[in-house]
Amino acid sequence: MGIIGGGQLGMMLTEAAGRMPQVSEVIVLDPSPRCPASQVGAEQIRAGFADEAALEELARRSDVVTYEIESGDSTVLERLQSLARISPPPATLAVIQDKLLQKRMLRENGIPVAPFQDAPSLQEAGRAARELGYPVVAKSRRGGYDGRGNFVASGEEGLERAFESLQGPLMLEKKIPFSMEVSVVAARGYGGESAAYPMVENVHEGGILRTTFAPARAPDQVARGAKELASRVMHALDGAGVFGIEMFVDGQGVLVNEIAPRVHNSGHHTLHSCGTSQFEQHLRAVLGMPLGDTRIERPTIMHNVLGEHDGPYDVSEPAGAHTKMYLKAESRPGRKMGHANIVAGDGQGMADVEKEWERIKDHRFLVPKP
Repeated sequence: MGIIGGGQLGMMLTEAAGRMPQVSEVIVLDPSPRCPASQVGAEQIRAGFADEAALEELARRSDVVTYEIESGDSTVLERLQSLARISPPPATLAVIQDKLLQKRMLRENGIPVAPFQDAPSLQEAGRAARELGYPVVAKSRRGGYDGRGNFVASGEEGLERAFESLQGPLMLEKKIPFSMEVSVVAARGYGGESAAYPMVENVHEGGILRTTFAPARAPDQVARGAKELASRVMHALDGAGVFGIEMFVDGQGVLVNEIAPRVHNSGHHTLHSCGTSQFEQHLRAVLGMPLGDTRIERPTIMHNVLGEHDGPYDVSEPAGAHTKMYLKAESRPGRKMGHANIVAGDGQGMADVEKEWERIKDHRFLVPKP
């Protein structure tokens, strides 16, 4: 099994693979020394995610190649399909890597999205913004995560600042006054079978996911609408694997925001809430195995542990939570360092989990080393 990327998602995929007899070895491609996946048993090829020679080495040494980050070169991966099965396929990765192409694909398949337009220049962006109506969200078409690559513009001056701060070609979206951010983690196997975890509710701070409520605290009709949208997205995409489908809930219903062709931060709750975690599910999908159970057996709140200082740290784990640290050598402000799952006990519901989360959420997980 080859994985492009050896960060925390690659680490948890490696751990899941270690419990599956169908996987004899995991090799990750990652530029960081002692990446998290390498510390839990994966062999590491240390090179950039788009390094052609390294990608070829990974493909030659693997039966199946997948990814935990969307930074691989889809053109190179297309050529390497003669060496290994690549899932999801490079053609799907190429569409998802470019936010404009992704939105066009969704719109062409009748999937509701925020109004958007291409913005290849400041002049054309100004015209597009006037048509869409301010405020708009300027987005880098490629790259960007955890709030990076996005800029909210309320007028022409803001649009100019967006072009100054964001790199590469941009697209514009109408800013949606949503009431809730939600997501559905869904999987599809090689035979076309699919399975979706229940909709979860996501709360962000500074563009970074901070807390996920599983299941979402939303009406059943919203959850059903999100699940139906996720099914339509999966029908529009090619290839096997797990996909994270981010959505907005507004007064009109549910809109799709973005898709990740991989396991997703909002699916970390599945490590304790479900019989099959998203990491095992992804491996099942790309290996051609039957998909696992996606029911939430115990309501769970996932709380991201974010860095607050620069430098080395010690970990302080609170009682009452399943804490998972990502084995990163140094903390940085806003860096995802780990997460904590607060899980319902026997006979408990989400209200009970929320009480425990209120106690834990302000706990200082990372203590600077002197």
